[in-house]
Amino acid sequence: FSCEWAQAYFRFREPYSDLAYALEAEKGGTRAVLMAVQAHIIKYLLFERNTEYIHLERLCRTSRREQGEALAAALADTLWAAGGGGRAAIGLLAPALHLMPSGDYKPDNFTERIQLFEFSEKAAAQKFIFDHINCFKGEGSHGVILFLYSLLFSRTLER
Repeated sequence: FSCEWAQAYFRFREPYSDLAYALEAEKGGTRAVLMAVQAHIIKYLLFERNTEYIHLERLCRTSRREQGEALAAALADTLWAAGGGGRAAIGLLAPALHLMPSGDYKPDNFTERIQLFEFSEKAAAQKFIFDHINCFKGEGSHGVILFLYSLLFSRTLER
């Protein structure tokens, strides 16, 4: 992965601001992934979240916690769809290696540390993501790459 991809994570604008619902996206390859997730975030904030606010006011009245809930819902929705509606796989970085490099594989000190968690219920996957939300939205978390790996393993390599 390029330096741009390695540094990419899901970063929101300031809570309770006019753009509290929006992910920050730099120019380049990660922007497409961020914008796909952004669509699911807006769907969640407008139509699924319980709040007293109406219409577009709902988007501007988003707290930091609600940003995390919206991101967790968006990631879970996408992974669930990729898994065909019956499974989701979520990859997180572990401190220890989970794959021992061999043959033609060139270690990157990232792929070898991914630990997979599989879920057969969408709600459980969403809760797990929310409980580990900083693994996707924390600076230096490689959140976008982790999401891509999760998408691949949710979809399965055979499919």
